[in-house]
Amino acid sequence: MRVDGRCHCGAIVYGAEGDPGNVSICYCSDCQRLTGSAFRISLTVRAEDFVLAAGRPKTYVKTADSGARRVQAFCGDCGAPVYSAAEKDPKHFTLRVRALAQRDQLPPKVQLWMRSKPAWVEPVAGIASFERDEPRAR
Repeated sequence: MRVDGRCHCGAIVYGAEGDPGNVSICYCSDCQRLTGSAFRISLTVRAEDFVLAAGRPKTYVKTADSGARRVQAFCGDCGAPVYSAAEKDPKHFTLRVRALAQRDQLPPKVQLWMRSKPAWVEPVAGIASFERDEPRAR
């Protein structure tokens, strides 16, 4: 499926080809801090299928709860998150679903880092749940 995204102010525009089966909810503490919410919903796409059409995101590297070093990309003007990726030789980009025009066509298929989920948040029924990350490589 073709997806198109942009930051809040429109300075950064991007697109990708992605599998709707690769949508996840993450409750890790990093995602909570980065969104100011209880979770983040993301679509993982192959690096070769991601195209930055306009703008240049500002980035920084964060060591995740899992120990992985991840580039966090966001708009330097409006601050909207755009994607994350491995620090070196990324094979995938993890796009922020709510910034995609097709967001309503991308329901989550899995929920991760359940052990960090706030107690007042009800998990999504009917999808796989993992205490940490998925047991498969991304």
